[in-house]
Amino acid sequence: MGVFSISLHHKLLLVGTRRLNRIIFQFAGHHVSATLLRPEDSSSNPVVKRQRRVSNISIVQRKRVASDGWQKHERSVQSKAWNNEIPVFQRKGEDGRVSSELRRLSLDDFPAEKEKMAGQRSTVDSRAENYEVVFGIAPCLLALTQGRRQARKLFVKDGEASQRASVIQVCEEARGRGVQVQRVSKKDLDKMSWGRVHQGVCLQASPLGYLTEDGDSAPNRGDTPLWLVLERIQDPMNLGAILRSAYFLGVDRVLSSLRHSCPLSPVVSKASSGIMEVIGVYGYENLEDMLRLKVAQGWQVVGTVGAGAEETRTPVVQCSDFQMTQPTVLLMGGEGEGLSPQLLSLCRTLLTIPAGRELFPGIESLNVSVATGILLHSLLSSRRSTR
Repeated sequence: MGVFSISLHHKLLLVGTRRLNRIIFQFAGHHVSATLLRPEDSSSNPVVKRQRRVSNISIVQRKRVASDGWQKHERSVQSKAWNNEIPVFQRKGEDGRVSSELRRLSLDDFPAEKEKMAGQRSTVDSRAENYEVVFGIAPCLLALTQGRRQARKLFVKDGEASQRASVIQVCEEARGRGVQVQRVSKKDLDKMSWGRVHQGVCLQASPLGYLTEDGDSAPNRGDTPLWLVLERIQDPMNLGAILRSAYFLGVDRVLSSLRHSCPLSPVVSKASSGIMEVIGVYGYENLEDMLRLKVAQGWQVVGTVGAGAEETRTPVVQCSDFQMTQPTVLLMGGEGEGLSPQLLSLCRTLLTIPAGRELFPGIESLNVSVATGILLHSLLSSRRSTR
């Protein structure tokens, strides 16, 4: 009998609780706001009154949602609000956005939040149209030291990361050149660098572009000159890796087509580990005319093909067998299609990289940046052996 009474009492208590919850959630739009902001004085609080106006506006929308689903949504919102003790204006709707009216009310009633958002907006707005953001330790440091860009402001991640020796070096270089240094959050740096690896520093500076031809003669370094010509390289990561290899191995000049080629962006600078800030890249609207001029001056034009390329009238030589005995232009084509027929017709020799094993169909070629590094090393090594 005692067990039956206890069970009956439990069921009655559960039914009463459900009815009470239904009444509470029916007016949750009015009472949750008031309770969260000031439970002891919700009737006279002007913030509560404004929150009630916003709640009244959304009543029509709430009626469109099934009652069971809406009650689950209100339970979730109320639970999160109580557990996290967050202001009502920070609650987001089902689409993940805060309404403009709630945002306006929140900024009026919470000055600290308004000041914080204003600070974030000023950081983002400081990226003027005539400037771009270089990111990464090496790109920022070289952009400051080379003087090819006009540096405006250096953004540094606030916290322990700013005490690293590499970051301190960038900051000292910026201060020594009169560039303002501002500490910001990691979130701000992530936005500036489009979510890429910034290593705790971003530099706002003028952009770099392709250089124009300033003369026909190659730098006189006592060696047979080698120029690298890039046609339609569209991947900034590939272009950055190519520039890094070209600089390291000793290429005299890098040239690129302007059409269908990626710009010299901060992504290219980061991929090149900052080499783009050092080495100048010359841009041409018409590579064919430039190559014909070099041929008339006694230069040889060398192209590249994959291991499985079709037979051509132009001799195909393995790169290890080629000897560079005169001024040379090495042509590298873009991802996928390679060199255009117009440039292939100007080549005296086509170089190929022999594979070290039997290859499966469809993978007879290397990534363009890897292939460029191998070919440059082979040509420049042959130049040294023929001195």
